[in-house]
Amino acid sequence: MSKRITIIETVKEIIGKDYPLEKVDIGEDALLSKNGMTFATECYEAKGLGRVCVMTMKAMLGLMKMETVIVAADAKDVPLFNLDYVSAFGKETQIAELYDTMLSPLPDARAAEYAAVKEKYADIEEKVSTGHWYDEILYPFSTHKAGKKLGDRLSELAKDYISVYEKQFKDAADCDRSEKAAKTAEFANKLYESGGPAVDQVKKLFGDETARRLVVNRMYGVK
Repeated sequence: MSKRITIIETVKEIIGKDYPLEKVDIGEDALLSKNGMTFATECYEAKGLGRVCVMTMKAMLGLMKMETVIVAADAKDVPLFNLDYVSAFGKETQIAELYDTMLSPLPDARAAEYAAVKEKYADIEEKVSTGHWYDEILYPFSTHKAGKKLGDRLSELAKDYISVYEKQFKDAADCDRSEKAAKTAEFANKLYESGGPAVDQVKKLFGDETARRLVVNRMYGVK
């Protein structure tokens, strides 16, 4: 049985190839552990792109694992990109979410490229999740897949989304970096304040100050 290619490895390979990743020292936030849950976080400034954050979480003696990648570009006008993979008790979940933090509308042709990736994996059950504050800015070509024994296909799904993102970034228009960063900051702060299962868990484990710093400043690169 081949070892699954992680989304973190894929992001570093595809994005890091064209946008050198310079690691950011985040001190003690790089490794946080409590109550059997361990979070390992790496933050990078990708030259010519923006913030790339990768995080892994392990719990229950490895029976539950999570990988998260966030790409918060500020050099060009592209969506905010979140990737999550979770493995828990034999069930796998792969989420690829793109949010409208654009300064100008995303062209239809670019949206179609993402939609084609989503359609490619239409045979895998789609989990419909609604009722979140960000639903109105979540692009419809985002996807949320779950099932068993899907490792290789979920890896390919993540790779396809990352490849489209990287390709479109190259062709995207330059933008005002401070305006783009402000849109990311608005999203990150609302995410933290509105909460959710993952954010609430981090708050509960490490307290508000550490959790806010990890989520807002580390993960999304808000200055």
